[in-house]
Amino acid sequence: MLSPAEVAQYHEDGYVVPDFRVPAETLESIKARHAALLAQRPDFRDYCPALLDHDRGFLSYANNDGILDRVAQLIGPDIALWNMSFFAKPAGNGKRTPWHQDGEYWPIRPLATCTAWLAVDDSTPENGCLRVIRGSHTARALKAHHTVAAGDVTLTQELDAREYDEADAVDIVLKAGQLSLHDVYLLHGSEANTSPRSRRGMTMRFMPTTSVFDRDLARRKSREINIVDHSVRPVFLLRGVDRSGLNAFTDL
Repeated sequence: MLSPAEVAQYHEDGYVVPDFRVPAETLESIKARHAALLAQRPDFRDYCPALLDHDRGFLSYANNDGILDRVAQLIGPDIALWNMSFFAKPAGNGKRTPWHQDGEYWPIRPLATCTAWLAVDDSTPENGCLRVIRGSHTARALKAHHTVAAGDVTLTQELDAREYDEADAVDIVLKAGQLSLHDVYLLHGSEANTSPRSRRGMTMRFMPTTSVFDRDLARRKSREINIVDHSVRPVFLLRGVDRSGLNAFTDL
């Protein structure tokens, strides 16, 4: 479980790296499953926005008591998994992820999600680790973003430069198997990978069921800012009950 100090850090800083590690055999299973996906979909070389649309087997990695127990301490006992994605930065030419807030993309109201970011490889400044602006979530508001052209980026919505100071960025350095947990409003991004080592990361998006996954909003966002249409996402109730009474879940 998270210590009181770790819970306090999450709420104060917007992120925490818990004392938790996924076993080596689980990491090898994730790598093999990801490799099989890429063999079928080479266009996911850098980023797969919706793993569960293509391989429901990834669900087992998120339905993990060690992860869910810690997430429950942060968002409550009623937990839905609404998305898993994969950010793969191949050695030598891995794409950057622009500075952004996750909530800019997501059709959830009230806006609430705890993301578990699992390091499949060691994640360091040299190979493009996650970077965050500590405490940037506390206003509980979305900041101004703009669209950037696809090409050398994994995502196409980027924070306006006036909204943050990169000098305040903190590197989240992780060993393979470690994970970080971060808030939906936290400002974060990552640099390109020009190193000789890959930097693969898998994300698990956990929503408290007091919030609603709004599929109509997802369709509008897809049209308005030209992002993946999340309206077709399967959403899974992993713990507790649907407190909103409005979510449509897919059977486990």
